[in-house]
Amino acid sequence: MTAPGPPDRRATPRRAGEPVDQPWEVEVFVADEQADVQLDLTRYRSLCRQVLEAEGVRGEVEMALVFVDEPAMTELNVTHMGGSGPTDVLAFPIDDHHVRAGRSPDHASRRPPRREPVPEPGPLLLGDVAVCPTVAVRNARANAGSFPGHRGETIDEIDLLVVHGILHILGMDHAEDDERREMQAAERLHLARFRSDS
Repeated sequence: MTAPGPPDRRATPRRAGEPVDQPWEVEVFVADEQADVQLDLTRYRSLCRQVLEAEGVRGEVEMALVFVDEPAMTELNVTHMGGSGPTDVLAFPIDDHHVRAGRSPDHASRRPPRREPVPEPGPLLLGDVAVCPTVAVRNARANAGSFPGHRGETIDEIDLLVVHGILHILGMDHAEDDERREMQAAERLHLARFRSDS
């Protein structure tokens, strides 16, 4: 009888409540490809990790958060959403073919069906979130009060957009009223938790 080998390091993500024996963290890649608004990338990496952990994402998983300028966001919006001009946030789920790209405030992704994880080689790629800080600057004052603690400042708006984008790549939607209420409640919960931990 031979001893069992090491655990499979290519496990799929797990939901909260399941045992986690992997020693690694979810990988969050953050890039700043714009020069208009100064950003604290460490803050947004921490926010992403906290939201993913709270949503029960476990195992070898990767996501990317990219801050882009208005021309780049316009190109993404036109090419992938059929929109015009820049928008504030776009979400591109990767490893679930049931999920379409989503953006705020409309054309959101649909919640994928619950399914058993299928082991695949390599990490699970959750998706990419693109945020345009200059659009966030314009929208911040109008969105003051959209969650407790949103004072109409740019940082409040960007925090909200990052959480919104992550929830989209995890399958949340806001096309229907009940979905919108569920997503907004999740946003408020994550933002309040992040603010209290910061």
